[in-house]
Amino acid sequence: MTLPLLFVAMFVCAVVPAILFLVNLRRYRPPISALADPQRVAVLIPARNEEANIAAALSAVLASTHVDLEVVVLDDASTDRTPRIILDIAARDPRVHLLSSSHLPAGWNGKQHACWQLSHACSAPLMLFVDADVRLHPDAIAHSVAELNRTGVALLSGFPRQITITFFEWLLLPLIHFVLLGFLPIGRMRRSTDPSVAAGCGQFLLVRREAYLASGGHAAIRSTMHDGLRLPRAFRRAGFRTDLVDLTHLAEVRMYDSAANVWQGLAKNATEGIAAPATIIPITLLLLLGQVLPTALLLFGPALVYFIWHPHTFLLGVTNASALTFWLSAFLLALLASFLPRLLASRRFCQPLKSALLHPLGVLLLLAIQWYALIRQLLRRPVGWRQRDYTSSTGTALNSEP
Repeated sequence: MTLPLLFVAMFVCAVVPAILFLVNLRRYRPPISALADPQRVAVLIPARNEEANIAAALSAVLASTHVDLEVVVLDDASTDRTPRIILDIAARDPRVHLLSSSHLPAGWNGKQHACWQLSHACSAPLMLFVDADVRLHPDAIAHSVAELNRTGVALLSGFPRQITITFFEWLLLPLIHFVLLGFLPIGRMRRSTDPSVAAGCGQFLLVRREAYLASGGHAAIRSTMHDGLRLPRAFRRAGFRTDLVDLTHLAEVRMYDSAANVWQGLAKNATEGIAAPATIIPITLLLLLGQVLPTALLLFGPALVYFIWHPHTFLLGVTNASALTFWLSAFLLALLASFLPRLLASRRFCQPLKSALLHPLGVLLLLAIQWYALIRQLLRRPVGWRQRDYTSSTGTALNSEP
């Protein structure tokens, strides 16, 4: 690739995602509707070794306002105090019920099997699947149900505010919003039921029972670890619409608490997203050219300008000051476009500013995780999560019990 083509590619790969991000930022809004009357909702929580989280999660759910709740928690073969804590809370609040998981069948991912059992243990017409590390605000469910009714969709999902403390957390997890809004055509998603533009967050999935069962629910995605993506796809394949809302001010979550957990957590389902074999090379080029190269050129700017301007070089085709000005302007616009989405996201989604300023480093680490996940898949090395091992090529459980 000649340098002029490299600069053009850098400009396009930086500016196009930035423009889509700006458009999507106006479309990805929090639910603002209010329920006229409380509706019956089953909150369904799969829990495996969640003694550090489950009490706080249930306390937040039970504080929900303007909604008629039933709460079912599935203890998925925990080896800690998780079931004891749930029973203690259930003894004080009759809305809470404990379900114990059966043996994990071959071919099932643990969470999907847990959610499928939970869906058959409740009677409400609306079901909210929520992870044990999510903390819902009192009006989160009511506002989400109202938005579900307003839009008429069958599945509503959203991303809670990410609590990030350690270096890997605040460097990598805010990239979720950049990837979502920079590369997902939300307008097209809302106009169609095309599975290729499905998106969601497995931490918060509000569904209509009838549509859930008609689409196959979690049984249709039994082998996957990526329910946030796969469940909306299953709904769309069955002809149902899905949507996304901004839950930044309605829920919060700390997904991972260490560098190792961040790495493994992002790697466990990477090959069903960015690290899919058919897409990882173009996505890697897209992110390197648009999000990393502008900063790399800035760091080596003085040497670059000398190289371009030197009378013995012709690689950029620069023969006068106007041409130099053109290429430098393209570079500066690409640099601005690479950082602008992250700076806007920092304010809008309550993300650390330092994460936005280190955006190129975060992208490099994100790509490293994707390639790590793909290599493990190709080598058929098991991916461990929640004390279970899975073959990442199929998602089939190898060890169903700890």
